[in-house]
Amino acid sequence: MIYCVEDDDSVREIEVYTLESTGFEAWGFSDGKSFFEALDEQLPKLVILDIMLPNEDGIEILKKIRQNPDTKKVPVIMATAKGMEFDKVQALDKGADDYLVKPFGMMEMVSRVRAVLRRCGEVESTSFTLSIGTIVLDPREFSVTVEGVPVELTLKEFELLQTLMKSPKIVFTRSRLLDEIWNYDYSGETRTVDMHIKTLRQKLGDAGELIETVRGVGYRLGVDR
Repeated sequence: MIYCVEDDDSVREIEVYTLESTGFEAWGFSDGKSFFEALDEQLPKLVILDIMLPNEDGIEILKKIRQNPDTKKVPVIMATAKGMEFDKVQALDKGADDYLVKPFGMMEMVSRVRAVLRRCGEVESTSFTLSIGTIVLDPREFSVTVEGVPVELTLKEFELLQTLMKSPKIVFTRSRLLDEIWNYDYSGETRTVDMHIKTLRQKLGDAGELIETVRGVGYRLGVDR
């Protein structure tokens, strides 16, 4: 379980969504009070903690985490404002394990979470590397390679490829992909899927030909080419 303490609702929701999409359990909290109440119920594997919070800032919360014998070893990644070097130094001095500078990308966040967990010896939730043709996707590392060469994908492109690779030869309608990856029905806007498939194919190069269009229906990942 990863706890995200962030008072901006939209930022907190995307943090939790991204972590859950990449194999973690995550809960979000808008302030220190709700966060400490949750700590009494369950200790997380890691905390992503914003510095600028109402009532009690992240530095004060970090101090309490490190002073409490039950929580002092819980890894903490601080989220700091851009250009605020004092915040970074203060956070690290008070016991933070790493920091993210706002605005940060969600894939960077996942990468730093995984790196801190590895350093702390935490075992992540089981997930298996997917391999079809020359494409290899590792959910644990949030990475994709083609013929051993890393391919940089956006979060949605990664999720789209992962969905197709989990069920090769299965045809996914555009509506189903929208529901599974974007989490809502977006009638009349299925072109979003088409655009993501197009860019995904381009980034995969020749391996992009494995993504087959089923005319009038949707897409599938072939395995016989």
